[in-house]
Amino acid sequence: QVQLVESGGGLVQPGGSLRLSCAASGLAFSRHAMGWFRQAPGKVREFVATINWSTSTTYYAAAVQGRFTISRDNSKNTVYLQMNSLKPEDTAVYYCAADPTLKTSSLYRYWGQGTQVTVSS
Repeated sequence: QVQLVESGGGLVQPGGSLRLSCAASGLAFSRHAMGWFRQAPGKVREFVATINWSTSTTYYAAAVQGRFTISRDNSKNTVYLQMNSLKPEDTAVYYCAADPTLKTSSLYRYWGQGTQVTVSS
């Protein structure tokens, strides 16, 4: 059974930082691309970042480029999202996802339950 468990969300002030983690089990982690998505209230889920199995390729949404960094540790079956210079519009539930193929669409095979990130003063 595949499980993706996100952690690290919370309340942060504008300009602050958070680091999200997603621990994977039940799949060949090093053979899967990993992605982060987010969904704000009343909005559709949107792509944030993705990384291929070897960490050689990453893609970011324009809204987070230069502020967020995706990384992974295949020895720990974990993917990370370092979020800096956070803005109120980054407030959303953040989901990690896994798929054998690197993509920026939401057509990922496996999904976590999400972790809430709130950016507010």
